This record gives sequence, structure tokens and C-alpha cells, in this order.
Amino acid sequence: MKITSIGADISKNDVSCSNSLINNIEENIYKLKALGAHSAGLTNVTGDDVVISAFVEDDLLETINQGIVSILKDCAENLGDLSGISQDESSAGEGISYAEASVRQDRYPDAIVLGFDTYGGEPFVRDVANSAIEAASGMKNVTDVSDLIEVKSKKIPGVGYVSSETDDPVVVATIENIESIGVVGGAMIGAALGNKNTYLVKRGTSCDVLPGSVIFSATAFMNGNIIDLSVPFENKTRILR
Repeated sequence: MKITSIGADISKNDVSCSNSLINNIEENIYKLKALGAHSAGLTNVTGDDVVISAFVEDDLLETINQGIVSILKDCAENLGDLSGISQDESSAGEGISYAEASVRQDRYPDAIVLGFDTYGGEPFVRDVANSAIEAASGMKNVTDVSDLIEVKSKKIPGVGYVSSETDDPVVVATIENIESIGVVGGAMIGAALGNKNTYLVKRGTSCDVLPGSVIFSATAFMNGNIIDLSVPFENKTRILR
């Protein structure tokens, strides 16, 4: 089994997602379960970017990826990143973001999903995302972490290619022990926040930052349930006096 996550900017503006866009996507998630997904959800809403994630058996990965892209197309206010997808690598453009990670068969499907957004495609967002990936890699009770973000074209199984211009990455890490969600999530969030001009936001927050900044949301996707990790992280990091 794997978790697959696809992020896209399909909003009608450059800073936020409308309630109607969010509601339309959530109302169509059932289609992924009909295609065979174990569970699925709109895990992240960050600025003008959305991320749909699903737990899926390996042999259905391409089918579910196609289903996610179909939902994004049907609900899009603006084709945005969807227009960059191509079956030919040489003609691919700035497109959707993709991440996947394996799940141990004898564990509940639990994962942490980070979704990033920039106003002007600031290139250092790759360093921010990779900081989170490197923080989770090798940690106790982490099964798998998505690949490092590289400046090159990418083939998305069942969907096609996107170019190296693709920004606003997605990061996923699969977790083997429910009590490790906080430990691993805290490490990933802390590593990302250590980068310049980077801010953790609550799910659904607009990208109201000065250009030259990166925002990200952090979600625990636990057996189909979606938990916004910014809320407990904010509470845990209050300095007691």
C-alpha cells in the first residue's frame, strides 16, 4: 500500500482558495473510494494550493492518480497547474506536485502531509521541503518518506510529466506508530521553520505574506481522518511562565 498526494493551484486567484472550491473537491472525494482507494481526503489547503491524498494498494496507484486529477479538473476555477501536464516529457510545463510513500501492510495507514505555497514561485521552497524530508528520514517509526525535491521533470504514475518549473511541493511521510505522529510531525515542522522567511499556517489560510516568503500546512492523515497539526503544534510551543 502507498499514500499518494497530488497538489495543484486551481484557484481563481493567487492567494487563497474559495469555500466553493474546497466544498466542491470534498464533495467529489467519494469517487476515489469508488475507484478502490482505502481512504482519501482533501488533506491540505495552503494559500491557493490544494492537496488531495489517498491510501491505495500498489496496483491501483495509477488509477487513483488519474481519479485525483479528474476531480481537480472537474472542480477547477482555473486550470492553472493542470495545464502543465503532458504525456511527452519535452512539452511538459509547470504542473501539479506529486509525492508518494509506502505503507507497511501490517499497520494502519497513517501519514503526515505537508503542502507548500509561494506567491512568486520562490526557488528556496525546495530547500524548505527537503529540510522536512531529511528530518523525517531515518526516524524511529517512520516507514517511508517521499523523494527529495529536485530541479528536473517528473513522471507522475498514470498521469504524465510535469517540468522542472513545477513549484509548491508536497511532502509525505508514513508513520508506523500513532504516538510517533507528534514526534515526527514536530521534527518536520521544526526543520521547515528553520529556513528563512518560512511560516506554518492553519489549513485554509490565505497566502497573505510579503513576496519572498513560503507558507506551509501540516496534516496528519490517519486512517482516513484529517487533523490540522498546526493547532496542537501552536499549543505545544507556547512558552510557559
